[in-house]
Amino acid sequence: MYDTSWIARLIIVVTVTAGSVFLMWLGEQISDHGVGNGISILIFAGIVAQIPEGLARTLSLVSLGEISFINLILFAVIAVLVVAGVVVVQEGQRRLPIQYAKRIVGRQIYGGQTTFLPLRVNMGGVIPIIFASSILVFPSTIAQFLPESFQGILSIFRPGHPVYMISYALLIIFFTYFYTAVIFNPTDVANNLKKYGGFIPGIRPGKPTADYIERILARVTLGGAIFLAGIALLPVILTKLVNITTFYFGGTALLIVVGVALETVHQIEAYLIMRHYEGFIKKTGSKDLFRF
Repeated sequence: MYDTSWIARLIIVVTVTAGSVFLMWLGEQISDHGVGNGISILIFAGIVAQIPEGLARTLSLVSLGEISFINLILFAVIAVLVVAGVVVVQEGQRRLPIQYAKRIVGRQIYGGQTTFLPLRVNMGGVIPIIFASSILVFPSTIAQFLPESFQGILSIFRPGHPVYMISYALLIIFFTYFYTAVIFNPTDVANNLKKYGGFIPGIRPGKPTADYIERILARVTLGGAIFLAGIALLPVILTKLVNITTFYFGGTALLIVVGVALETVHQIEAYLIMRHYEGFIKKTGSKDLFRF
């Protein structure tokens, strides 16, 4: 800042605040009149907008000979495989079969149908990575206010250090289990199934069902937690493997981009099915549906 007066600081604060409020309003307008979550789409656009610039810088370094063509091909192959893996994990789920008992109410029979309970592999989404990275910021922040003797000790928590990477991975695994336990309660699910006459074949309703769901969820979450840890450490691994620092790939940005893209595609498919269904109803009419 060349001008450190209070008026300049006030102008900066007001400008940043007004821009943030405008983006929030714009996101709400996209959510109300568009497709998908407006804020997520704005974040998605901000991340994707940086891809052409990073790609152009990478190609310029390749033309200058600073990055080998083999490393570029290796980077592209790893990028495609990682995106495919993220899509598989984001869409992956363990389906527990649910059977509903038959009930006779008057002259009609209710229930007797079979459905499933989906347990997503990555139930925590991006939240565990955000929590872990936020906690690991504290040591480096505290080191700025301490003497140089303490800064050498806290330097092990800087990105790229083995201690930092191991701590980062362990915190992501911990917060994945923690956040999954917060948003998903097997006891409530088991009680709701018992209340409406549902049960898992071979498992007794009530506490045995809750224990079974919790055991399956712990195994499924472990795979998702390890995958999130690998995605978070991917930028450091790629930098050391292919020596490409002009193109950021991995971590939170990759999960946000893939997650928002999949969510938007699902909502578009739902709108298309709904529109087709409404057109079918208008075309046939309610009288034609009961005409024999």
